[in-house]
Order: sequence, then C-alpha cells, then structure tokens
Amino acid sequence: MHLAAQVSLFVAVLAGFIALAHSETPRPEISDEALDSTLNDKRYLLRQLKCALGEAPCDPVGRRLKSLAPLVLRGSCPQCTPKESKQIQRVLAYVQKNYPKEWNKVLQQYSG
Repeated sequence: MHLAAQVSLFVAVLAGFIALAHSETPRPEISDEALDSTLNDKRYLLRQLKCALGEAPCDPVGRRLKSLAPLVLRGSCPQCTPKESKQIQRVLAYVQKNYPKEWNKVLQQYSG
C-alpha cells in the first residue's frame, strides 16, 4: 500500500470521520481489507502512536491524529455510520491489545 493510501486510511479510520462529519462531501467507505493492511503495518502504527505521545516528530497524519485523539477516545462521533464506529472501535481494540504500553500512555495523556 502506498504511503498516501496509508495516510488517508489511518486518518479516516481513527479520526477523519469526526472531521469530515461537518463536510458536505460524502465520505469514502474504508474496506475491512484496507483496514487490515494498515493494522498489520507495525512500523507505521508505532510511528503514529509515538507522534501522538510526543515521543517522535509528526507527519501530517500524526498531527491530525494528535489533535483528534481526545474526541476519538471519548467515543465522540455522533455522525459516524455504524460501520465507521465499528471500525474505530476495532482499531482502538487492536492498539490496546497489541501495543499495551503505548495504549496506556495514550490513555494517560488524552483522558484527562
């Protein structure tokens, strides 16, 4: 998967739904296969998590994720479709299970 596709997918799944909810343009649907591909890219996920935690420089995706993380962690996505909400929960559960140390740091930093 190309970097641009990863960037779009990561933002859309973790936080883009919230930002795009106010847009008049339709949101592209993210396939479960595309989501799996991103979740299996350990290096990419760690880079974004470290950015969100302030432990590494941020790319545009990381900056967006960092700004929207508090909303996503609170489940604030009233205009998300059921599929989008399910995918967001899937990503959060994946990070919690596979990156527990980073997950705990995210919770400490953004839950307050």
